[in-house]
Amino acid sequence: MDQSETPLTERVGAVAAPVVPSHRDVALWRPATTDDIDGIWQLRQFMGQVDHPNYLTARGAIAADFGYSHFHPDLDSLVGLDATGRIVAVGMVMFPPRQVSLVRSLPIGGVHPALRGRGIGRQLLAWQLARAKQQLASSAKALPGWILAYADERSPQNAALFEHAGLSLTRYFLTLERPLDAPVRVVDAADGIRIAGYTPAVSAQVHTTRDDAFMDHWGSQPMSEENWNAFVGGKWFRPDLSFVAYGTDATGTERVVGFVLATANENVWATQGFTGSYIDLVGVLSGWRGRHIAQSLLAAQLGAGRALGHERVTLAVDSDSPTGALGLYTGMGFVPTHRKMAYTLEF
Repeated sequence: MDQSETPLTERVGAVAAPVVPSHRDVALWRPATTDDIDGIWQLRQFMGQVDHPNYLTARGAIAADFGYSHFHPDLDSLVGLDATGRIVAVGMVMFPPRQVSLVRSLPIGGVHPALRGRGIGRQLLAWQLARAKQQLASSAKALPGWILAYADERSPQNAALFEHAGLSLTRYFLTLERPLDAPVRVVDAADGIRIAGYTPAVSAQVHTTRDDAFMDHWGSQPMSEENWNAFVGGKWFRPDLSFVAYGTDATGTERVVGFVLATANENVWATQGFTGSYIDLVGVLSGWRGRHIAQSLLAAQLGAGRALGHERVTLAVDSDSPTGALGLYTGMGFVPTHRKMAYTLEF
């Protein structure tokens, strides 16, 4: 039977139970609970300040993870505590639903910078990978299965861990910044395209358009309702810095054909060294591309940020995106600043 027709459960095979780490510098390992959200967030702040100070994980994002129905902390998480009860290591393994063309398991977490280089991270990753394989093996879908993890190039220890564990460097994602002290060029979309601010009333339509527009993006799958609502309902989401493009189809019906959605986490402005927003999502339906929709959306977003007195706008892009997104962004004045690497183990 062709591998593409073989259920993942057969391709992954039997998976041994994850082995809980044992290390002299960690007094206790146990599954995480919602009572650990603050401790995990504090650890992630320490990690982020060393690994990628320009972006830090928000507490709300960690709380949202614990609220997803597809995340089972008793099985999908592990925290390591030192002798004082402080969380010094965390491993979570997310298993997103809505698997249309790909089944993904996403390990996230790490070790406190003061305890790195002692073998804790290697044991923790081994536990995560075993749990990730269990998740993939639970799927009877005849789809590719990936364990997918990311490492910032400024944290080479993570890349080394992934490579030692057998994951392969598969993709580069570039962080781009656009200073707002330079004029923002006005870009008009083609005739029949209307640009307007995002409002909650169009949330469902934008969600559907996002899922359709991203189906040709590497590693992307549709977002669940839970994930989507956590994003647009999150503390840092900025409707005033987010815009929607409308187009009229052949039936004369106006529909959402593109979007730019942004957040602004003021808590990271000091560490990143400037004020501004982060563009989380930009997309245009494939049949509507080539009409300057993305450029006009970006121009609206940049202009809104500049009007608020922000200094820069940041985003991330797949360096090999088939949509030509990198050229689009550099043409709008964005410049590369950092890289993040994607590592995969494929089944």
